[in-house]
Order: sequence, then structure tokens, then C-alpha cells
Amino acid sequence: MDTARLVAAVLGAVYALLGLIGFALGTPVFGLFEVNDLANLVHVVIGLSLLYGMTSTDTAIRITRRIGAILVVLALLGFFSADGFGFMPLGGNDIWLRLSTGAVLFANGIFETDEASAS
Repeated sequence: MDTARLVAAVLGAVYALLGLIGFALGTPVFGLFEVNDLANLVHVVIGLSLLYGMTSTDTAIRITRRIGAILVVLALLGFFSADGFGFMPLGGNDIWLRLSTGAVLFANGIFETDEASAS
């Protein structure tokens, strides 16, 4: 399994699991991440999208790049509106989770593309 597919699989499993844990507990996940039903749903959808991305290298590259960009934007929005404009929590520790995983996913999508086109 190449890097793009591995990254999609691992982070997909993490996000899907975090979303499911959030639904099950209904309280801040691990006491660190504020959640609500919309946030849990977004996490599950992100996780399932990334897991779908591991089906092929091209799909993994596209999905990691897109999901990574979305997560970075959500993290940056968290600096301006911690409550996500009343829709879902974006502030606090959620900023760092989304910023770090978004950067990893986006970079993976960009750099893996360069490797794939060089071969």
C-alpha cells in the first residue's frame, strides 16, 4: 500500500472512530474536543470519505487533498468563531486537531501527486 492510501486509511479510521465515539458519549471526546451531532456527523463523513479514498492511489490523492483543505479552512474559522457560527464547535483543541490532520492530508495529496507523476 502506498503512502497516500495508508494516510487515507489511518486518518479515515481515526475520524470515523472519533465521530462514533462522539455520538456514543454525547460529551466532549476524551474531555478535549467539544462535539455536537453535526460535528460527529462531519467527522464520520470525513472518516468514511478517507476510507473510500484508500481504494486506489488516485482516489486517495484527490480525497486527501480535498479533505485536507477543508480541515485547514475549518481550523482557521475556529480562530474567528469558536462556536462555528452556532452550528458546530470549531474552537479550542478542535483547531489543532483539524489544522494538524488537515495539513498532513493536504501535504500528502500534493507531494504524493509529485511522486506519482515522476514515476
